[in-house]
Amino acid sequence: MEAIQYIKSVPRYLAVRMLGGRWSGLRTGRLSCIRLTDVEAPRLPGPEWVRVRPRLSGICGSDLATIGAKGSPYFSPFVSCPFVFGHEVVGETEGGQRVVVEPALCCAVRGLEACRRCAAGDYGNCEQTNKGALSAGIQTGFCRDTGGGWSGSMVAHPFQVHAVPEGMPDEEAVLIEPFACALHAALRGRPGDGGTALVMGCGSIGLLVIAALRAVGGRFRIVAVAKYPHQKEAAIRLGADEVLRPGWDLYGAVCRATGAERYQPELGKPVLVGGAEAVFDCVGSAATIDDALRFTRARGTTALVGMPAIPAGVDWTSIWYKELNVVGAYTYGTEEWEGGRVRTFDLAIRLLQKVGEKLGTLVTHRFRLRDYRRAIDVAMHTGRHGSIKTVFDMRDA
Repeated sequence: MEAIQYIKSVPRYLAVRMLGGRWSGLRTGRLSCIRLTDVEAPRLPGPEWVRVRPRLSGICGSDLATIGAKGSPYFSPFVSCPFVFGHEVVGETEGGQRVVVEPALCCAVRGLEACRRCAAGDYGNCEQTNKGALSAGIQTGFCRDTGGGWSGSMVAHPFQVHAVPEGMPDEEAVLIEPFACALHAALRGRPGDGGTALVMGCGSIGLLVIAALRAVGGRFRIVAVAKYPHQKEAAIRLGADEVLRPGWDLYGAVCRATGAERYQPELGKPVLVGGAEAVFDCVGSAATIDDALRFTRARGTTALVGMPAIPAGVDWTSIWYKELNVVGAYTYGTEEWEGGRVRTFDLAIRLLQKVGEKLGTLVTHRFRLRDYRRAIDVAMHTGRHGSIKTVFDMRDA
């Protein structure tokens, strides 16, 4: 079957990194660590496992960071190569049931006794992702044994499989996984009633954070920072009260939106007194992390949601001086909701049915696997192409 595979090659990785991850330098494939190739369908690791045929599979920021050699090597001990990309997946089982796959390869999936984090319901923080019945891999799509959504076939443990509600289009269902990530972030960092949430970056994850903040309720304002006009339109449609543009006057705009006061130190960026109660950095660059900390008011919360680069040049003084709560938001597990605990994925499916009609429009571009170079180019250059969520479409394959 056809699949888009990542191969481990130090010379190619270094070449891509030297090019700054520019996809234009990788079109020939001679430098890239990814390839479209024929592979055998992955075997079922156990009798309880099921085979899933992907219908749509999204291109995520973590996929792009891996392809462009922009991410940190932090995760390298917890992946196994060669692997097939694709962890945002809506597909169907051999019995014809439409399902989405929760990609975390936690203890339950690996056939292990639950580690401390899994026992607490924090499956995304499993401490045994390189042990058990599977090769190393934090998620489906980064493990050589499971396959991934950028192919014609993958395997999943029953713990990972969630039925798609009848009537929910594939274009909404493929967003369940990233929406669960955004929902986890929203629940970790949302402000109290009367506060302001500032969402920095309106790519797909930033827009999903806006939607999640609205879906969980609460009487607070949402201010977003969007680079392109099509992102601004989507942010307003999903519930942002105000949308700012990045640029030289962003600090002034944040001050006007939050009532903060701006001061200019002898060197460097401005310092704000006041700001937003909660700031969600959905970009993950050193510049946006630094800005997010400065935009958060004293004793507020800064949530780091975007797939981060190595944040050289961040001034951490804001954390100490303003006694900020800085939280990471990575994948999902279980959440406190209406007096109990519920799996984030299940809650995401429930809430998505309320806002799914709006979210379905975020899938702007669809490609066949054979057109993967074009698909990755569109996903990487959202301003040029007006893209938000780009997916691979295997429905007629």
